[in-house]
Amino acid sequence: MPYIQKYAGKTIVVKYGGNAMINEELKSAVMSDIVLLQLVGVNVVLVHGGGPEINAMLKKTGKESKFVNGMRVTDEETIDIVQMVLAGKVNKSLANQLNLSGGKAIGLCGLDGNLLKAEKQTKNGDIGFVGDITDVDVTVINDVINSGYIPVIATVAGGSEGEVYNINADIAASAIAAKLNAQKLILMTDVRGLLRDKDDEDTLISVVNVSEVPRLKNEGIISGGMIPKIDCCVEAVRQGVDRAHILDGRIPHSILIELFSDEGIGTMFF
Repeated sequence: MPYIQKYAGKTIVVKYGGNAMINEELKSAVMSDIVLLQLVGVNVVLVHGGGPEINAMLKKTGKESKFVNGMRVTDEETIDIVQMVLAGKVNKSLANQLNLSGGKAIGLCGLDGNLLKAEKQTKNGDIGFVGDITDVDVTVINDVINSGYIPVIATVAGGSEGEVYNINADIAASAIAAKLNAQKLILMTDVRGLLRDKDDEDTLISVVNVSEVPRLKNEGIISGGMIPKIDCCVEAVRQGVDRAHILDGRIPHSILIELFSDEGIGTMFF
């Protein structure tokens, strides 16, 4: 009860992806968790990726998936497929599952209501229609929440000339959480959180102050694929989000365990 009272009326942004999105049992648990949060008065904004589904569709069309520094090389044909899969199949499927679980959900993408504006990303060379966010307008998200619905957001964005850009879902979730002044940002992943020893899950670091992140990078504790995720958490906290979390999406009901228990799980950034 104290935890429910603490979060009632507050906004929580959940970035959903990884194994929790592929495994049907875990997916069902995540959907029921989000519906439960809505029922007790928490405003949940669900931001999602869809890498495996995009890979599968590209394979069907005979295109090979290529990545540079974890970013998908996205030519003109690929961005059409990304938009179709993310804003279409994946987005509407998640909204439908939330509705079937007893919630009320509406699917959106970054093109709706100018939610996400972007420009071409250049720091990894020319990798096509991959964007950096230049502006976030959360009017449509607030309208959806105020109407009693859960916004489900696919991370494609519009450019100044009408082009469409693929946006990393962690980065989009962080930017949306900051603009909404969210209480929490939760990034669901396939690892327990930040580990002192990446090969030993018993070395979980439960709490990190954002000021410690540069030292942890220098020591090699934050490395590889964790760097961009943790950078998103740091950016969200610096922009006013109260807490950011990296949670293990392989654990059923991990969102509820984090929010409604003393212990919590994963790594919390503040």
